[in-house]
Amino acid sequence: MQLRTTERKSAKIRLSLQGASGSGKTYSSLLLAFGLVGDWNKIAIIDTENGSADLYSDLGDYYVLTLTEPYTPERYIEAIRLCEKASVECVIIDSISHEWNGKGGCLEIHEQVTSSMRVPNSFTAWASVTPRHQAFIDAILQSKCHVIANVRSKTDYVLTERNGKQVPQKVGMAPVTRDGFEYETTITFELDAEHKAFVSKDRSGLFSGKPRFVITKETGMIIRDWCNGGTSADEVKAKVNAAKSVDELQNLYNRYSTANPQLKPDFTKRKQEITEMLNLQNLNDNGR
Repeated sequence: MQLRTTERKSAKIRLSLQGASGSGKTYSSLLLAFGLVGDWNKIAIIDTENGSADLYSDLGDYYVLTLTEPYTPERYIEAIRLCEKASVECVIIDSISHEWNGKGGCLEIHEQVTSSMRVPNSFTAWASVTPRHQAFIDAILQSKCHVIANVRSKTDYVLTERNGKQVPQKVGMAPVTRDGFEYETTITFELDAEHKAFVSKDRSGLFSGKPRFVITKETGMIIRDWCNGGTSADEVKAKVNAAKSVDELQNLYNRYSTANPQLKPDFTKRKQEITEMLNLQNLNDNGR
């Protein structure tokens, strides 16, 4: 356990696009992805939307992984891993809604678990479903790639009292996924029927308070620059190589190793170098 000063590191974006059918989620996510990585060959889209990813093949040669039912959390995780192994830099999941309410998704799994109980208990049944859903969320959060998660939206209603009667009242759009997914993203865009986006969550501060706008490649470039605003791996490596003591190296390791696991061999090598230098210095001092 160590107390340290705050420092924003280079980050991979976790972004969601929410909207009803026809709002432009697939097209907008592809433009965002290209702005983020600048190369269509570094983009993969996991398509659960009946081939919608191929409708925009004129944009460039991005990868498509078609995911069909059953839409279990494990199949989504497998798809994410396949994209990562292909060395892409941005994964689009279009959409995550099927993992929740699609054929073989969490709601159906929950129903099957509940009905298989000797004494059906809906609350208890979630104990076997929630860890599977959380593993899917963790796969998104722990991915080495940028991840854009498209989410279907549906009209949301509440019951209000009017003239002594309970009547439904439209209160906006609700994402079709488990409650709380918005807590996992850095930026959440909502798309309207005119394909315009407005931000409902923005930890970056890039879009907060701005009017609705059409997402373009430049939107992705703005986000890319923000992601790269922290300490890059090359900068960390330079600090490691410049470390003069094991304590200094240990502080660097505590601060940067989690975000830069690929640099652990550099930490080990520099520690050996520092140790050898200290041993040689001790030999010289003892020989005087």
